[in-house]
Amino acid sequence: MFITLIVIFILVPILEVYTLIQAGALIGVGPTIALILLTGIAGAWLARSQGLELVQRIQSELTAGRMPTEELIDGAMVLVGGVVLLTPGFWTDLMGFICLVPGTRNLVKKLLRRWFENQRRKGTIQFRRF
Repeated sequence: MFITLIVIFILVPILEVYTLIQAGALIGVGPTIALILLTGIAGAWLARSQGLELVQRIQSELTAGRMPTEELIDGAMVLVGGVVLLTPGFWTDLMGFICLVPGTRNLVKKLLRRWFENQRRKGTIQFRRF
């Protein structure tokens, strides 16, 4: 867990700064800042539209008397995607868009399910029902 935190809080910002410097050198400072602003605006719009759609889907599932499990997982991923998009940088924006776009989000959900299932089989994670 400690290594994961090191990667998240130290290596990711280093990678972002390096990429921003390289992009600035390649296309210029103005276009680099414009790209960062454009991805932020597009990400905010996408997070808002996906979030509103998910709220409607959750409400319809609850109205039908079903537990909205898929919708809640999607909601968590949209939340993570929106938060990651707040961090300026190209790599975090890419991760945010992966969590926000429905097609890639479904792929990530499948991978996460497999990972959780493997962890459960190993006994690393235990699910308890109350």
